Amino acid sequence: MRSIALWHQSVPDRNYPYQLIAGVDEVGRGPLAGDVVAAAVIFGDDVPEGVTDSKKLTAQRRERIAMAIKSSARAWCVARASVAEIDTLNILQASLLAMHRAVDGLSLAPELVLVDGNRLPAWNYNARPIIGGDALEVSIGAASILAKVQRDAEMVALDAEYPGYGFARHKGYPTREHLAALASLGVTPWHRKSFAPVKRLLK
Repeated sequence: MRSIALWHQSVPDRNYPYQLIAGVDEVGRGPLAGDVVAAAVIFGDDVPEGVTDSKKLTAQRRERIAMAIKSSARAWCVARASVAEIDTLNILQASLLAMHRAVDGLSLAPELVLVDGNRLPAWNYNARPIIGGDALEVSIGAASILAKVQRDAEMVALDAEYPGYGFARHKGYPTREHLAALASLGVTPWHRKSFAPVKRLLK
């Protein structure tokens, strides 16, 4: 069997002997609040310019590229695992579940699934895990962008619902501002009760 390193192609998604290649990535493993969101993308020959790891792009550029991905991809899907599922399953298993749902939700069945990271969901798809895949494979990079844009928009909406926590700025991550707001304002229904900083406050 080939080592995973051999699947890190310099020409993204182009050296695999398949036509329908889905890239999958998730966003939101580290935050204290909000769902974990995953996306899956299958491209044909039309790939928008600028697709790469979502963390390397500004918010405005991510949003523009996300629109181009949705209009040019052969298939795409955004899915999630809820805060309740995160607290029940743990964040790793919830992230894998969100990725599973994203691939299951594609309108085309992929022949190969490229997954960012070193773990694969429990599924029957032909799949390869790729560490740092969001910067190495264009379909994974596209998935990271769709997931990031979706989750960020949800956190901005949550900021309007729960003012004072700063969700629009920190997107739920455990910043000093967020931890201070948790201590003074308390825990919302959108906070992950299994995560240590939230669990300590509930005690």
